Amino acid sequence: MAKAIKATNDIVIKFANVNGSGSASANELFARAILRMGVPVATRNIFPSNIQGLPTWFEVRVSGKGWIGRRGGVDLMVAMNPQTWDKDVASIDAGGYLFYDSSKPMPESKFRADVNVIGMPLTEICNRTYKDPRQRQLFKNIIYVGALSALLDMDVSALEKLISEQFKGKEKLFDANKHALQLGRDWALLNLECPIGLRLKPADKVGDQIFIEGNNAVALGAVYGGATVCAWYPITPSSSVAEAFTSHCRRLRVDPETKRNKFAIVQAEDELASIGMVIGASWNGARAFTATSGPGISLMQEFLGLAYFAEIPAVVIDVQRAGPSTGMPTRTQQCDILSCAYASHGDTKHVLLMPEDPAEAFEFGAQAFDLADRLQTPVFVMTDLDIGMNQRLCRPLKWDDSRKYDRGKVMTAAELDAGKEFGRYLDVDGDGIPYRTYPGTHPSKGAFFTRGTSRDRYARYTEEGAPYADNMQRLLRKLETAKNLVPRPVRKNADKPTKYGVIYYGSTSPAMNEAIHMIEAKGRPLDMLRIRAFPFHQDVPDFIADHDYVFVVEQNRDAQLRSLIVNECGIDPVRLIPILHYDGTPITARFIAREIADDLEALKVTPLRKVVS
Repeated sequence: MAKAIKATNDIVIKFANVNGSGSASANELFARAILRMGVPVATRNIFPSNIQGLPTWFEVRVSGKGWIGRRGGVDLMVAMNPQTWDKDVASIDAGGYLFYDSSKPMPESKFRADVNVIGMPLTEICNRTYKDPRQRQLFKNIIYVGALSALLDMDVSALEKLISEQFKGKEKLFDANKHALQLGRDWALLNLECPIGLRLKPADKVGDQIFIEGNNAVALGAVYGGATVCAWYPITPSSSVAEAFTSHCRRLRVDPETKRNKFAIVQAEDELASIGMVIGASWNGARAFTATSGPGISLMQEFLGLAYFAEIPAVVIDVQRAGPSTGMPTRTQQCDILSCAYASHGDTKHVLLMPEDPAEAFEFGAQAFDLADRLQTPVFVMTDLDIGMNQRLCRPLKWDDSRKYDRGKVMTAAELDAGKEFGRYLDVDGDGIPYRTYPGTHPSKGAFFTRGTSRDRYARYTEEGAPYADNMQRLLRKLETAKNLVPRPVRKNADKPTKYGVIYYGSTSPAMNEAIHMIEAKGRPLDMLRIRAFPFHQDVPDFIADHDYVFVVEQNRDAQLRSLIVNECGIDPVRLIPILHYDGTPITARFIAREIADDLEALKVTPLRKVVS
């Protein structure tokens, strides 16, 4: 046996399985049981974009300190897929553990001398216990979970309680799963050295946090934000937003007396149709949204330009995935920043909200509708697959029942009758936002139709240059107004003065929060700024001005946020050092810490070039 890693409640366990084998349920059962023990966990399901047969991985990060980002490295690999054996074995940290099905002998060349090997004849055990082939496959997963409970000195009662809850009222299934769990545990206790150096001990570190997917949370936020219309087209990884919205509406938006639905959910024929329906519903006064991903954003460009230019509220929930084109549909990236910020042809700029976790996805999902109405423009909620399709620990979702919807500048029939001046594109107070009316507000006054062609302040068609330029400048004033309406960046200063800072956003946040501790432990303090929205608040250029160099951490190839900052804030690009991760897996704390440490070392040796002030 190699010198073993020893750790308690600080472990990364990775399961390598085959898609369609039923392993996901067993792996999630394992993770949830650890939560029940009071120990924080973070799970990440890495799966292929097909139905069955290709490799899938399920990573469980156990952290008594509450770190929920990916750490990097693997302490215990549960290798159940021969197709990925070499890759899985190579990913284990030195001194880590390899648990595998030893029913068939493996050559010595397939193992590593610095990894502790734990073999268990899972297939043999299943073959002599179960006759049905499907049962053999499904219960094999539960058996290895039982074995892990013994190897890790885990509280098996947490697993048994979860099984009883899952199969409540189905005694046969409960008994069968409990038997398989005990079968694996008993075999491991009798035949293996239990426990190993990795331990799971009960704690009280979860507190009142909840475990929820971002897609579920943002859909609930849309309900609380007043959305009554959802038009969408299925696309990974955003489909479950519409599905969750449907579920929440059936629970919360059905009239208790008449039983009539107070919502409309339409699965359109494509993404272009879905955004068109959203714009039409919004023009008529409904709060409407669509959920999509990068390819859908590409298709929606022309309609997004119409909503921007005609000034119609709309909310787009963009659950980003790896592109371009079809790319990697079931992998995560932050690669739609530029395509959303400048969506459509011509001079366009759109509001982006960038939540870091499901709790903020809920909050921003609701706030997006207030902003869209207030600003009369499309608003994008920029999540990604890592937030959207993985269960995350986060603070409880909260709502103020006294909160009122902000419908913005809407002129009433009484105001029109009183002679108040109405120009659909008239800026009366300098904030760039005109008054609007809902169609039918007044029988003869107000706005009934709109156009995507140029017009003057009173919506009269014109192709004269001066009215067009006047309108475009007003749209810029509106964006300036938006800077103080969107969520402000969150700044955290180091304990010691430093000339270096780091900017990050979205799903990068959990790994960044851990990485900063790793970096500072080496005596390299960094100030931090988490950007939460575009257009950028003045805090962003101010933060950069306070430092000689600022690292910009993001999950795409082309440093899209960095480019947006340079373009919008007039920053010398040399002062912004990109830290880029884009292989489709969530960024890790180890990667961030290593890359920043290397760059800091290089900056000590020789400056990139003198910055001209």
